Amino acid sequence: MKRLRQKKHFYARTILLIAFLAAAAMLGSMMLHKYLARHQTPQTPVQPKPAGTVPVTLFFSSADGTGFVREAREIEGSCNTDISPCIRAILEELANGPLGDLAPTIPQNSSFRSIQIQGDTAVIDLGTNLVESLPKGSSAEMTAVYSMVDTITFNFPTIKKVQFLVEGQNISTLDGHLYLGKPLEPDFQLEKQGDSNSANDSPDSRSATIPAPGGNEK
Repeated sequence: MKRLRQKKHFYARTILLIAFLAAAAMLGSMMLHKYLARHQTPQTPVQPKPAGTVPVTLFFSSADGTGFVREAREIEGSCNTDISPCIRAILEELANGPLGDLAPTIPQNSSFRSIQIQGDTAVIDLGTNLVESLPKGSSAEMTAVYSMVDTITFNFPTIKKVQFLVEGQNISTLDGHLYLGKPLEPDFQLEKQGDSNSANDSPDSRSATIPAPGGNEK
């Protein structure tokens, strides 16, 4: 009888011990979870780095229409590898117009369908809206074309010439005046001389009148 009581006490102590260990394990697990949740560094998503800006120079018409004047601007992105997107950004800035007292050179609604680099030549496929919105006259046509050519080649010295297409087709002129059947080289002599806003390092230039696209050529 005494031995039976001892067995019952043994079983009871064993059950209590098992229950205690299970409770301790559960409590320890909960405390560990709370500790990790409090002290573990949260994982935040990697935020993309903002694109840098690139300083560029745009060629607008002077207010009196006597030549091109440079205006500094900044565009977003990187121009180290593929320069086509940068050329597009520069042309779009040119279409946005000047920030100061200069005159625009191409219509604000100008579109650029594609930009391709072929050796030292940039091939610019223009939309018809640039041609249709361009003021009539040889001076307005020359202003529009050479402001794009000079701006592109000045900012990208590896580009020596610019070829223009319209809606993917070869063209001879934009409005019947300036021949565009072959790639054009820049003409920095069209830059206005003696202007305080212009940092022209080119040699003596010829006199040229370049009215802003807004008045018709007589």
